[in-house]
Amino acid sequence: MGFHATRLALAFSLLTLTPLQAANSLPDIGTAGVSAMSVEREARFGQAFIRFARSNQPVSNDPVLNEYVTDLGLKLLSQADSVRFPFRFLLIRDDSINASAFLGGVLQLHTGLFLYAENESELASVIAHEITHVTQRHIARYLESQSRSTPLTIAGLVGSVALAVVNPQAGMAALQTTLGLKMQSAINYTRDNEFEADRIGLRLLYNAGFDPTAMAGFFQKLADKYQFASTPPPMLLTHPLPTSRIAEARSRAQDYPAKNYPASLEFQLAKARIMVRFQQSGAVDLQRFFEQAAVEGGNWQADAARYGQALALLQVNEYDKARPLLEALASRHANNIFILDALTDLDNAQDRFDSAIARLQQARKQRPDNQVVIINLADSLMQAGRHQDAASLLDNYLRRYPENLLAWELIAQAYRPLSDESSFRQAQAEVAALKGRYDLAVDQMEIAANLSKDAMQRARLGARLEQLRQQQKDWDALRN
Repeated sequence: MGFHATRLALAFSLLTLTPLQAANSLPDIGTAGVSAMSVEREARFGQAFIRFARSNQPVSNDPVLNEYVTDLGLKLLSQADSVRFPFRFLLIRDDSINASAFLGGVLQLHTGLFLYAENESELASVIAHEITHVTQRHIARYLESQSRSTPLTIAGLVGSVALAVVNPQAGMAALQTTLGLKMQSAINYTRDNEFEADRIGLRLLYNAGFDPTAMAGFFQKLADKYQFASTPPPMLLTHPLPTSRIAEARSRAQDYPAKNYPASLEFQLAKARIMVRFQQSGAVDLQRFFEQAAVEGGNWQADAARYGQALALLQVNEYDKARPLLEALASRHANNIFILDALTDLDNAQDRFDSAIARLQQARKQRPDNQVVIINLADSLMQAGRHQDAASLLDNYLRRYPENLLAWELIAQAYRPLSDESSFRQAQAEVAALKGRYDLAVDQMEIAANLSKDAMQRARLGARLEQLRQQQKDWDALRN
């Protein structure tokens, strides 16, 4: 589905803070007196950071793009050594060129990377580099070393680093204010860290089937574009790009056998989706751009351009023009989730709910747990007035994937017209908890338990309430 209405409208609230306010707003994760960073502790920090990120950044809830980014990240991760915990890949709606890694296998990618990268290998080179920062424990080792040289423990440092990941400029100010560290040492990875992340990341890139020359190519484009810029992109604030680094990446790429790397349709579909859904450009202008690209080719595959054209037509309600494009694409790419999602948007916009539901139920036979299929099917069921069916579908899914924020938001919408106040409050509680708002989560879950008329459900909600209360205590301990 398009999720224009349901996608969270999160804002960069930290951007308006002074350095001192920013420092005071940071999550202080951990207990005093500890200077070692165990793997278990690092994973715990990563989970806390995800909630921190959701509260302070426009994290994308687009399931199609999120699935693409996760699949790409896992493809690279399959070639990595020393993977100590599950990785999470967050897509941030921001046109700036940036990517960053945090403790516990959390990686952030800005949508601006898609707009700047010419091909999937360039995007993958950035992800491979960030994965290596985590697997080589560069951030953990930095925190350990700083905790030995400052009055603060790792617990006091993690929050400042978290802000630096969310907002590099504010993060540098906060680190200087709270720690009294020099800017260069406070926020930038060391030279050795960067070269190691490039070297190991290059091996991941090649072993996962991507072009190893893309890393140096992407670096060179960044260096050329921002050589004389007074305000470089956030990525260059935390990842300095001297000529020696570009030269070494280029030299190491030559050690790998040369071969042809076909263009990725999935990457171009993702890029087209971001251009249409997240950009400020007019839909009419984009429709013309993609229509021309489909004919002229160039850097665009024809089917990716046609998909972009169809999305732009959907934006301006030109449904009759979009349908033949999407149906033709579906005939050539029957199982493609980008196209399946767009066809669902089209059917629902034209009140063809039965058609959308039938197509999605067929897709579910092949992909029973696919989040794009489940989310689209639930939304289509609700638009058809089948709220109970949507609630049952999402309840089943959330029992297996309780961390899916969008699914919890949708099930709350499904419960509202059913007059199931208890289940609605439970869903609201889970949404709040996933954003780190435990006061609200506990309040809503307590109401849900009190409203429940079923003894078994009341017992289950009571048990979940106790879990949330414990999580709230942990969260309060992490922040104080």
